Amino acid sequence: MNSHPLVLDAEAVDQLLPQIDVLQEMRQLFTELGRKQAVQPAQTLTLLPENKGDFITYLGAASGAGTFGAKLSPYLIQENGPIITAWTILMSMQSGQPLMLCDSGRLTTERTAATTALAVDLLAGKAAQRVAIIGSGAIAQAHWRHIQTLRDWQEVCIYSPNLAANQKLQTKWQEICPAITFAASAEAAALNSDVVMLCTSSGTPVLDEEAVVPHALVTSISTNVALAHEITPSFLPAAQVYCDYRETTPSTAGEMLIAARDHGWNAQQVKGDLAELATGSCELPGVDKPVFFRSVGLGLEDIAIANAIYRAARA
Repeated sequence: MNSHPLVLDAEAVDQLLPQIDVLQEMRQLFTELGRKQAVQPAQTLTLLPENKGDFITYLGAASGAGTFGAKLSPYLIQENGPIITAWTILMSMQSGQPLMLCDSGRLTTERTAATTALAVDLLAGKAAQRVAIIGSGAIAQAHWRHIQTLRDWQEVCIYSPNLAANQKLQTKWQEICPAITFAASAEAAALNSDVVMLCTSSGTPVLDEEAVVPHALVTSISTNVALAHEITPSFLPAAQVYCDYRETTPSTAGEMLIAARDHGWNAQQVKGDLAELATGSCELPGVDKPVFFRSVGLGLEDIAIANAIYRAARA
């Protein structure tokens, strides 16, 4: 093997991504985590001196892939707005040598969406037909790509605040989902939906919990904003709560922290995580209450997709 690690920029990563089944990579990863073949430490937030920003470190190690590593995601405060990047280093568990350094911007988008898709596959009712998407950017588009074949979707409805005035973005959505309909509000999109995917970068709620029907699955992702939450924390005590990894997510997810502080909820009420769901070792949700799935992004997800990119590059 070449002793020099690969260095892949965003363009190189984009060229390799079509060769990868990202959803399958996430499914395999969480199965390994459930079988104790992988280790997921908590992510860490490091504040930069002189209030110049921060960076999050995502760590992970997987014996099946024989790799470990870390993703560093900085948030650098600048006069003209923050700079946000992400790079992953992948290392060999056999040699201890670096295998690859790669830009993780697009990889983060894809693994985030594929993780949500895995949750939809494992938690949504098999007869689910109506999905609502809140958000319209690259992450929302990736969410749709990864879930579109998981159920026989009869209705796909989308809402984001700026979508109505953006004809170019509407056209983009009509290209990737010809059956898409555009809603006037998040609540209108969520009305009677079996699955509601929150795919925004908002740090505050984007959906009124009253719009969620009892059997619906609501999914939510993370952003760099402190205590970020896309739905009101009071929703958690009324929902069946699942997450990507129960050992770390409740101490990171904004609505979980606030719900524990203000609404009598606690981490012991998490019914299961993706590792348990993938290995059939936790209870599936009932249909009497809505289901809430929260992902915060795991280092293992970054390591798994980086390893897939590495394999594709070496091939």
